[in-house]
Amino acid sequence: MKKKVAIVFGGRSVEHEVSVITGIQIIENIDKDKYEPIPIYIDKNGKWFTGESLKKFENFKDNNLNDLQEVMFSTNANDHNLYLHPESIGLFRKKVIDKIDIVFPTIHGTNGEDGTIQGLFELINIPYVGAGVLASSVGMDKILMKDVFKANGLPIVEHIWFYRSNWLENQDEIVDDIEKNLGYSIFVKPANLGSSIGISKAKDRESLIDAIEISIRYDRKIIVEKAVENPREINCAVMGYGQNVIASVCEEPIGWEEILTFEDKYVKSNIKGAGKESSRRIIPADIEDDIRVKIENIAKKSFISIDGSGNSRVDFLLDEENNVFINEINTLPGSIAFYLWEDKDYSFKGLIDEMINIAIEVHRDRNENMYFYEADLFNKVHLGGSKTSKI
Repeated sequence: MKKKVAIVFGGRSVEHEVSVITGIQIIENIDKDKYEPIPIYIDKNGKWFTGESLKKFENFKDNNLNDLQEVMFSTNANDHNLYLHPESIGLFRKKVIDKIDIVFPTIHGTNGEDGTIQGLFELINIPYVGAGVLASSVGMDKILMKDVFKANGLPIVEHIWFYRSNWLENQDEIVDDIEKNLGYSIFVKPANLGSSIGISKAKDRESLIDAIEISIRYDRKIIVEKAVENPREINCAVMGYGQNVIASVCEEPIGWEEILTFEDKYVKSNIKGAGKESSRRIIPADIEDDIRVKIENIAKKSFISIDGSGNSRVDFLLDEENNVFINEINTLPGSIAFYLWEDKDYSFKGLIDEMINIAIEVHRDRNENMYFYEADLFNKVHLGGSKTSKI
């Protein structure tokens, strides 16, 4: 029997459109002989919908989403399935639209990539593809991510961070601190956002202030990083669970200046087969074997350090002296990076299948934990209305 896989995309995020593209890519490439994809679209207001028209990208371009049905869900503790229901149940409407076996979340950015929706699925106790709550949240927050990397001895660039509220009250103090400890050139980024949104490079005090003013529109936490001058960007994906992880081939995005923009990532990219140079990237990256091995090892260690699972892409910077710096780790869905696995004998279809298999393994392992402890506490605790309770 085919497993029913809910592909969840859209969401309340500035990366909403990117998520739609990713979700439909999964729907189009999932093995239809093994799985039945059920599209679930979350609109920009946070409402959940399903419908056959969601499976075709052209319907989004033409605004031809006429069969959508707003849905809600429930769970059954006996079979750990997710049940979809109409948002409002009428007299002649069926009460259950579908039963879901596993969820494949493809929501980029806020409320999807940050552990939020992963927590929902863990409360439901249904298997879901990708990193768990902790790994997703740490992987999303560039500040906490770098703290974990630093604690694990991984090479990172110097950085300073602060809250938006502090910036509004102490701008001169923050700018002075940045100039004293980092100097120029520097990058200013929202701590919790992807797709290069809100990122600027600053080369003097005026451009620094402008860059911060842009970033604080997108997040309450801002990170400022010392720039690696004339860098090469090298990316490598990691897949697995626990200590059992493997690395993909490395890629080098090319033709970009200072920042790989949103348009570079999602519009201009012309991906070709492994080993061939496209207008936007070289796969495999043209690097020495010792550098490649170093990058692969750091990528795997970074994935393990945040307790990753599924598939994540790790981005690196390589300076002119071939020093390697880990820039960030991108958990699902920014991590699908199917083109990095083609040279490792994973088709896009095969990669999706392997990610689903890992999700089932993670779910099985999670349910090995005990979630109850018989202490007869209710009969041992006496609440008498006083400030303290007696046992």
